[in-house]
Amino acid sequence: MRNLGIKIFSAAVISACASGGGFAADEAKVRTIADEAIKPIMEKYAIPGVAVGITVDGQDLVFTYGVESKETDRPAAPTTLFELGSISKTFTATLASYAEATGDLSLSDPVGKHLPAMNGRPFGDVALMDLATHTAGGFPLQVPDEIKSEGQLTEFLAAWRPSYPAGTHRSYANPSIGMLGFITAKAMRGDFVDLMEGRLFPALGLSNTYLTVPKSRQGDYAQGYKRSGEPARLTPGLLSAEAYGVRSTAGDMIRFVGANMGLAKLDGKLQQAIDKTHTGYFSVGAMTQDLIWEQYAYPATLQSLVEGNSAAMLKTIPVAALQPPMKPRGDAWINKTGSTNGFGAYVAFIPSERLGIVILANKNYPNEDRVAAAYRVLTTLAAD
Repeated sequence: MRNLGIKIFSAAVISACASGGGFAADEAKVRTIADEAIKPIMEKYAIPGVAVGITVDGQDLVFTYGVESKETDRPAAPTTLFELGSISKTFTATLASYAEATGDLSLSDPVGKHLPAMNGRPFGDVALMDLATHTAGGFPLQVPDEIKSEGQLTEFLAAWRPSYPAGTHRSYANPSIGMLGFITAKAMRGDFVDLMEGRLFPALGLSNTYLTVPKSRQGDYAQGYKRSGEPARLTPGLLSAEAYGVRSTAGDMIRFVGANMGLAKLDGKLQQAIDKTHTGYFSVGAMTQDLIWEQYAYPATLQSLVEGNSAAMLKTIPVAALQPPMKPRGDAWINKTGSTNGFGAYVAFIPSERLGIVILANKNYPNEDRVAAAYRVLTTLAAD
Protein backbone atom coordinates (compact mmCIF):
# COMPACT_ATOMS: atom_id res chain seq x y z
CA MET A 1 0.00 0.00 0.00
CA ARG A 2 1.06 3.63 -0.49
CA ASN A 3 2.65 5.37 2.45
CA LEU A 4 -0.38 6.82 4.23
CA GLY A 5 1.91 8.49 6.73
CA ILE A 6 2.94 10.79 3.89
CA LYS A 7 -0.24 10.97 1.84
CA ILE A 8 -2.60 12.48 4.41
CA PHE A 9 -5.03 15.21 3.48
CA SER A 10 -7.08 17.18 5.97
CA ALA A 11 -9.87 19.73 5.81
CA ALA A 12 -12.00 21.40 8.44
CA VAL A 13 -15.64 22.45 8.38
CA ILE A 14 -16.56 24.84 11.19
CA SER A 15 -20.17 25.41 12.19
CA ALA A 16 -21.68 28.87 12.22
CA CYS A 17 -21.43 29.07 15.99
CA ALA A 18 -17.61 28.86 15.92
CA SER A 19 -15.85 32.16 16.31
CA GLY A 20 -12.58 33.95 15.91
CA GLY A 21 -8.97 32.91 16.07
CA GLY A 22 -9.30 31.01 19.34
CA PHE A 23 -10.88 28.10 17.52
CA ALA A 24 -7.81 27.49 15.32
CA ALA A 25 -5.87 26.12 18.28
CA ASP A 26 -8.77 23.85 19.17
CA GLU A 27 -8.89 22.60 15.58
CA ALA A 28 -5.21 21.71 15.64
CA LYS A 29 -5.62 19.89 18.93
CA VAL A 30 -8.63 17.92 17.72
CA ARG A 31 -6.81 17.07 14.50
CA THR A 32 -3.87 15.69 16.47
CA ILE A 33 -6.22 13.55 18.57
CA ALA A 34 -7.92 12.26 15.42
CA ASP A 35 -4.61 11.57 13.67
CA GLU A 36 -3.36 9.49 16.58
CA ALA A 37 -6.50 7.36 16.53
CA ILE A 38 -7.03 6.98 12.77
CA LYS A 39 -3.59 6.68 11.14
CA PRO A 40 -2.58 3.45 12.94
CA ILE A 41 -5.81 1.75 11.87
CA MET A 42 -5.32 2.81 8.26
CA GLU A 43 -1.85 1.33 8.32
CA LYS A 44 -2.97 -1.84 10.09
CA TYR A 45 -5.73 -2.66 7.61
CA ALA A 46 -4.40 -0.90 4.49
CA ILE A 47 -7.48 1.32 4.35
CA PRO A 48 -7.23 3.61 1.30
CA GLY A 49 -9.35 6.48 2.61
CA VAL A 50 -11.10 7.73 5.74
CA ALA A 51 -13.22 10.77 6.57
CA VAL A 52 -13.80 11.70 10.20
CA GLY A 53 -16.40 14.15 11.47
CA ILE A 54 -16.13 15.40 15.05
CA THR A 55 -18.48 17.76 16.85
CA VAL A 56 -17.28 19.54 19.98
CA ASP A 57 -19.86 21.65 21.82
CA GLY A 58 -21.65 22.55 18.60
CA GLN A 59 -18.51 23.10 16.51
CA ASP A 60 -18.12 20.65 13.63
CA LEU A 61 -14.81 19.53 12.11
CA VAL A 62 -14.07 17.17 9.26
CA PHE A 63 -10.67 15.57 8.67
CA THR A 64 -9.89 13.41 5.65
CA TYR A 65 -7.11 10.92 5.06
CA GLY A 66 -5.79 8.96 2.12
CA VAL A 67 -7.61 8.49 -1.17
CA GLU A 68 -11.11 7.92 -2.54
CA SER A 69 -9.80 5.28 -4.93
CA LYS A 70 -6.52 3.41 -5.31
CA GLU A 71 -7.04 3.48 -9.06
CA THR A 72 -7.40 7.25 -9.44
CA ASP A 73 -5.32 8.26 -6.41
CA ARG A 74 -7.79 11.12 -5.88
CA PRO A 75 -7.52 12.42 -2.30
CA ALA A 76 -10.41 11.81 0.08
CA ALA A 77 -12.18 15.11 0.72
CA PRO A 78 -15.09 16.57 2.70
CA THR A 79 -17.19 16.00 -0.46
CA THR A 80 -16.37 12.27 -0.62
CA LEU A 81 -19.43 9.99 -0.43
CA PHE A 82 -19.17 6.78 1.59
CA GLU A 83 -21.61 3.91 1.98
CA LEU A 84 -23.07 3.91 5.51
CA GLY A 85 -24.30 0.32 5.65
CA SER A 86 -26.55 -0.28 8.64
CA ILE A 87 -26.16 3.26 9.97
CA SER A 88 -28.81 3.85 7.27
CA LYS A 89 -31.26 2.16 9.65
CA THR A 90 -31.12 5.17 11.97
CA PHE A 91 -32.62 7.30 9.19
CA THR A 92 -35.36 4.73 8.61
CA ALA A 93 -36.17 4.78 12.33
CA THR A 94 -36.21 8.58 12.26
CA LEU A 95 -38.66 8.61 9.35
CA ALA A 96 -40.93 6.14 11.17
CA SER A 97 -40.76 8.21 14.36
CA TYR A 98 -41.55 11.33 12.34
CA ALA A 99 -44.53 9.58 10.76
CA GLU A 100 -45.78 8.89 14.27
CA ALA A 101 -45.26 12.52 15.31
CA THR A 102 -47.31 13.70 12.32
CA GLY A 103 -50.09 11.17 12.91
CA ASP A 104 -49.50 8.89 9.93
CA LEU A 105 -48.92 5.84 12.11
CA SER A 106 -48.30 4.69 15.66
CA LEU A 107 -45.32 2.51 16.46
CA SER A 108 -47.68 0.42 18.58
CA ASP A 109 -49.70 -0.40 15.44
CA PRO A 110 -49.70 -4.03 14.31
CA VAL A 111 -48.31 -4.65 10.83
CA GLY A 112 -51.74 -5.82 9.68
CA LYS A 113 -53.19 -2.34 10.14
CA HIS A 114 -50.98 -1.12 7.30
CA LEU A 115 -50.64 -4.35 5.32
CA PRO A 116 -54.12 -5.91 5.27
CA ALA A 117 -52.77 -8.94 3.38
CA MET A 118 -50.97 -9.90 6.61
CA ASN A 119 -54.09 -9.93 8.78
CA GLY A 120 -54.60 -13.41 10.21
CA ARG A 121 -50.89 -14.15 9.74
CA PRO A 122 -48.28 -14.03 12.52
CA PHE A 123 -46.48 -11.17 10.78
CA GLY A 124 -49.68 -9.13 10.85
CA ASP A 125 -49.68 -9.23 14.66
CA VAL A 126 -46.13 -7.87 15.00
CA ALA A 127 -45.98 -4.27 16.30
CA LEU A 128 -44.02 -1.70 14.32
CA MET A 129 -42.03 -1.05 17.50
CA ASP A 130 -40.78 -4.62 17.39
CA LEU A 131 -39.57 -4.11 13.83
CA ALA A 132 -37.63 -1.03 15.00
CA THR A 133 -35.95 -2.86 17.89
CA HIS A 134 -35.09 -6.22 16.24
CA THR A 135 -37.56 -7.99 18.54
CA ALA A 136 -40.24 -9.16 16.09
CA GLY A 137 -39.69 -12.84 16.83
CA GLY A 138 -36.85 -13.95 14.58
CA PHE A 139 -36.06 -12.99 10.99
CA PRO A 140 -32.99 -14.00 8.99
CA LEU A 141 -30.18 -11.46 8.89
CA GLN A 142 -30.77 -10.85 5.18
CA VAL A 143 -33.67 -11.19 2.77
CA PRO A 144 -33.22 -14.76 1.44
CA ASP A 145 -31.34 -14.84 -1.89
CA GLU A 146 -34.15 -16.65 -3.68
CA ILE A 147 -36.57 -13.76 -3.08
CA LYS A 148 -36.30 -11.49 -6.10
CA SER A 149 -39.60 -9.59 -6.24
CA GLU A 150 -42.03 -7.77 -4.00
CA GLY A 151 -44.57 -10.52 -4.65
CA GLN A 152 -42.15 -13.19 -3.46
CA LEU A 153 -41.37 -11.07 -0.41
CA THR A 154 -45.09 -10.88 0.40
CA GLU A 155 -45.34 -14.67 0.14
CA PHE A 156 -42.31 -15.06 2.41
CA LEU A 157 -43.79 -12.74 5.05
CA ALA A 158 -47.20 -14.40 4.86
CA ALA A 159 -45.59 -17.80 5.48
CA TRP A 160 -43.24 -16.54 8.23
CA ARG A 161 -43.59 -18.09 11.66
CA PRO A 162 -41.89 -16.54 14.71
CA SER A 163 -39.27 -18.50 16.58
CA TYR A 164 -40.00 -16.57 19.78
CA PRO A 165 -42.80 -14.36 21.09
CA ALA A 166 -42.32 -10.75 20.00
CA GLY A 167 -40.44 -8.66 22.54
CA THR A 168 -38.55 -11.54 24.14
CA HIS A 169 -35.48 -11.95 21.93
CA ARG A 170 -33.33 -9.67 19.81
CA SER A 171 -32.55 -10.95 16.32
CA TYR A 172 -30.66 -8.35 14.30
CA ALA A 173 -32.29 -8.45 10.86
CA ASN A 174 -32.38 -6.38 7.70
CA PRO A 175 -35.88 -7.62 6.72
CA SER A 176 -37.26 -6.28 10.01
CA ILE A 177 -36.12 -2.67 9.65
CA GLY A 178 -36.63 -2.94 5.91
CA MET A 179 -40.31 -3.67 6.38
CA LEU A 180 -40.59 -0.81 8.88
CA GLY A 181 -39.37 1.51 6.15
CA PHE A 182 -41.72 -0.03 3.60
CA ILE A 183 -44.72 0.32 5.92
CA THR A 184 -43.76 3.86 6.92
CA ALA A 185 -43.65 4.97 3.29
CA LYS A 186 -47.03 3.37 2.68
CA ALA A 187 -48.49 5.14 5.74
CA MET A 188 -47.06 8.44 4.51
CA ARG A 189 -48.54 7.77 1.06
CA GLY A 190 -45.24 7.99 -0.73
CA ASP A 191 -42.21 6.16 -2.09
CA PHE A 192 -39.50 5.45 0.48
CA VAL A 193 -36.63 6.86 -1.56
CA ASP A 194 -38.64 9.97 -2.46
CA LEU A 195 -39.60 10.54 1.17
CA MET A 196 -36.02 10.25 2.32
CA GLU A 197 -34.39 12.31 -0.41
CA GLY A 198 -37.25 14.77 -0.89
CA ARG A 199 -38.34 15.32 2.72
CA LEU A 200 -36.23 13.86 5.50
CA PHE A 201 -32.71 14.63 4.28
CA PRO A 202 -33.55 18.25 3.34
CA ALA A 203 -35.40 18.77 6.63
CA LEU A 204 -32.24 17.66 8.43
CA GLY A 205 -30.12 20.04 6.37
CA LEU A 206 -28.30 17.16 4.65
CA SER A 207 -27.41 18.24 1.11
CA ASN A 208 -24.85 15.50 0.46
CA THR A 209 -26.79 12.41 1.50
CA TYR A 210 -28.40 10.03 -0.99
CA LEU A 211 -30.02 6.67 -1.55
CA THR A 212 -29.43 7.07 -5.27
CA VAL A 213 -26.21 8.94 -6.04
CA PRO A 214 -26.94 11.38 -8.88
CA LYS A 215 -24.73 11.48 -11.96
CA SER A 216 -23.42 14.87 -10.92
CA ARG A 217 -21.97 13.30 -7.73
CA GLN A 218 -20.68 10.01 -9.11
CA GLY A 219 -17.19 11.49 -9.20
CA ASP A 220 -17.32 11.98 -5.41
CA TYR A 221 -18.48 8.41 -4.71
CA ALA A 222 -15.54 6.59 -3.11
CA GLN A 223 -14.49 3.21 -4.41
CA GLY A 224 -14.97 0.64 -1.69
CA TYR A 225 -12.72 -2.35 -0.99
CA LYS A 226 -13.40 -5.71 0.60
CA ARG A 227 -11.18 -6.97 3.39
CA SER A 228 -9.41 -9.01 0.71
CA GLY A 229 -8.63 -5.79 -1.15
CA GLU A 230 -11.02 -6.38 -4.07
CA PRO A 231 -13.08 -3.38 -5.23
CA ALA A 232 -16.72 -3.46 -4.09
CA ARG A 233 -19.75 -1.24 -4.10
CA LEU A 234 -23.31 -1.81 -2.93
CA THR A 235 -25.61 -3.75 -5.24
CA PRO A 236 -29.24 -2.63 -4.70
CA GLY A 237 -31.75 -5.30 -3.71
CA LEU A 238 -35.10 -5.77 -1.99
CA LEU A 239 -35.29 -3.56 1.11
CA SER A 240 -31.67 -2.44 0.67
CA ALA A 241 -32.65 1.24 0.61
CA GLU A 242 -34.51 0.88 3.90
CA ALA A 243 -31.86 -1.22 5.64
CA TYR A 244 -28.39 -0.24 4.41
CA GLY A 245 -28.53 1.95 1.30
CA VAL A 246 -27.54 5.48 2.36
CA ARG A 247 -24.41 7.20 1.03
CA SER A 248 -23.20 10.36 2.72
CA THR A 249 -20.27 12.57 3.65
CA ALA A 250 -18.64 12.98 7.04
CA GLY A 251 -19.88 16.58 7.14
CA ASP A 252 -23.51 15.63 6.63
CA MET A 253 -23.24 12.79 9.12
CA ILE A 254 -21.73 14.92 11.85
CA ARG A 255 -24.58 17.37 11.29
CA PHE A 256 -26.97 14.45 11.79
CA VAL A 257 -25.14 13.64 15.02
CA GLY A 258 -25.63 17.23 16.13
CA ALA A 259 -29.34 16.97 15.37
CA ASN A 260 -29.47 13.83 17.50
CA MET A 261 -28.00 15.83 20.37
CA GLY A 262 -30.47 18.67 19.88
CA LEU A 263 -27.84 21.07 18.55
CA ALA A 264 -29.51 21.83 15.19
CA LYS A 265 -32.44 24.13 14.54
CA LEU A 266 -35.12 21.77 13.23
CA ASP A 267 -38.87 21.63 12.87
CA GLY A 268 -40.38 20.83 16.27
CA LYS A 269 -42.01 17.58 15.19
CA LEU A 270 -38.81 16.39 13.53
CA GLN A 271 -36.76 17.10 16.65
CA GLN A 272 -39.42 15.33 18.70
CA ALA A 273 -39.14 12.35 16.37
CA ILE A 274 -35.34 12.29 16.60
CA ASP A 275 -35.44 12.48 20.39
CA LYS A 276 -37.86 9.56 20.55
CA THR A 277 -35.42 7.34 18.66
CA HIS A 278 -33.28 7.49 21.83
CA THR A 279 -35.97 5.95 24.03
CA GLY A 280 -34.77 2.67 25.52
CA TYR A 281 -37.06 -0.35 25.12
CA PHE A 282 -34.96 -3.42 25.89
CA SER A 283 -31.94 -4.28 27.97
CA VAL A 284 -29.33 -6.53 26.31
CA GLY A 285 -26.47 -6.88 28.78
CA ALA A 286 -24.77 -3.50 29.13
CA MET A 287 -26.54 -2.24 26.02
CA THR A 288 -29.99 -0.67 25.85
CA GLN A 289 -31.86 -1.08 22.56
CA ASP A 290 -33.46 2.14 21.35
CA LEU A 291 -35.16 2.63 17.99
CA ILE A 292 -32.23 1.14 16.06
CA TRP A 293 -29.76 3.28 18.04
CA GLU A 294 -27.92 1.42 20.82
CA GLN A 295 -26.95 3.11 24.06
CA TYR A 296 -24.82 2.52 27.13
CA ALA A 297 -24.75 4.27 30.48
CA TYR A 298 -22.04 6.94 30.44
CA PRO A 299 -19.21 6.70 31.22
CA ALA A 300 -19.01 3.43 29.31
CA THR A 301 -16.07 1.05 29.28
CA LEU A 302 -14.31 0.22 26.03
CA GLN A 303 -14.87 -3.47 26.75
CA SER A 304 -18.64 -3.06 27.00
CA LEU A 305 -18.73 -1.06 23.76
CA VAL A 306 -16.60 -3.59 21.90
CA GLU A 307 -18.76 -6.46 23.16
CA GLY A 308 -21.96 -4.62 22.28
CA ASN A 309 -20.76 -4.04 18.73
CA SER A 310 -19.30 -7.52 18.19
CA ALA A 311 -20.42 -10.25 15.81
CA ALA A 312 -22.01 -12.02 18.77
CA MET A 313 -24.74 -9.36 18.72
CA LEU A 314 -25.89 -10.66 15.33
CA LYS A 315 -27.09 -13.85 17.03
CA THR A 316 -30.49 -14.30 18.69
CA ILE A 317 -30.23 -13.01 22.26
CA PRO A 318 -32.85 -12.89 25.06
CA VAL A 319 -33.84 -9.36 26.06
CA ALA A 320 -35.49 -7.77 29.07
CA ALA A 321 -38.24 -5.30 28.26
CA LEU A 322 -37.98 -1.96 30.07
CA GLN A 323 -41.31 -1.07 31.68
CA PRO A 324 -41.87 1.77 31.32
CA PRO A 325 -39.47 2.47 28.45
CA MET A 326 -36.42 4.49 29.44
CA LYS A 327 -36.79 8.14 28.47
CA PRO A 328 -34.03 9.75 26.38
CA ARG A 329 -31.11 10.69 28.59
CA GLY A 330 -28.01 12.80 28.22
CA ASP A 331 -25.62 10.62 30.21
CA ALA A 332 -25.35 7.94 27.54
CA TRP A 333 -22.96 6.73 24.88
CA ILE A 334 -25.20 6.26 21.83
CA ASN A 335 -23.80 4.47 18.80
CA LYS A 336 -24.34 2.49 15.61
CA THR A 337 -22.00 0.60 13.32
CA GLY A 338 -22.51 0.03 9.61
CA SER A 339 -20.82 -2.07 6.95
CA THR A 340 -21.16 -3.07 3.33
CA ASN A 341 -18.77 -5.33 1.45
CA GLY A 342 -16.52 -2.39 0.66
CA PHE A 343 -17.10 0.16 3.42
CA GLY A 344 -16.96 0.38 7.22
CA ALA A 345 -18.59 3.12 9.32
CA TYR A 346 -19.23 4.04 12.93
CA VAL A 347 -21.16 6.82 14.67
CA ALA A 348 -21.09 7.63 18.39
CA PHE A 349 -22.13 10.58 20.52
CA ILE A 350 -22.44 11.61 24.17
CA PRO A 351 -25.25 14.16 24.58
CA SER A 352 -24.26 15.31 28.07
CA GLU A 353 -20.72 16.07 26.83
CA ARG A 354 -21.93 17.60 23.54
CA LEU A 355 -19.40 15.38 21.78
CA GLY A 356 -19.82 13.15 18.75
CA ILE A 357 -17.84 11.38 16.06
CA VAL A 358 -18.37 9.80 12.65
CA ILE A 359 -15.74 7.55 11.08
CA LEU A 360 -16.27 6.62 7.41
CA ALA A 361 -13.85 4.35 5.55
CA ASN A 362 -13.79 2.89 2.05
CA LYS A 363 -12.81 -0.54 3.32
CA ASN A 364 -14.61 -3.00 5.55
CA TYR A 365 -12.53 -3.50 8.72
CA PRO A 366 -13.34 -4.88 12.20
CA ASN A 367 -15.88 -3.10 14.39
CA GLU A 368 -13.64 -3.32 17.44
CA ASP A 369 -11.07 -1.04 15.80
CA ARG A 370 -13.74 1.50 14.81
CA VAL A 371 -15.09 1.54 18.34
CA ALA A 372 -11.63 1.79 19.90
CA ALA A 373 -10.68 4.74 17.66
CA ALA A 374 -13.88 6.62 18.46
CA TYR A 375 -13.51 5.84 22.15
CA ARG A 376 -9.98 7.19 22.16
CA VAL A 377 -11.05 10.43 20.49
CA LEU A 378 -14.17 11.12 22.54
CA THR A 379 -12.72 10.17 25.92
CA THR A 380 -9.67 12.34 25.26
CA LEU A 381 -11.87 15.29 24.32
CA ALA A 382 -14.17 14.70 27.29
CA ALA A 383 -11.20 14.72 29.67
CA ASP A 384 -10.07 18.17 28.52
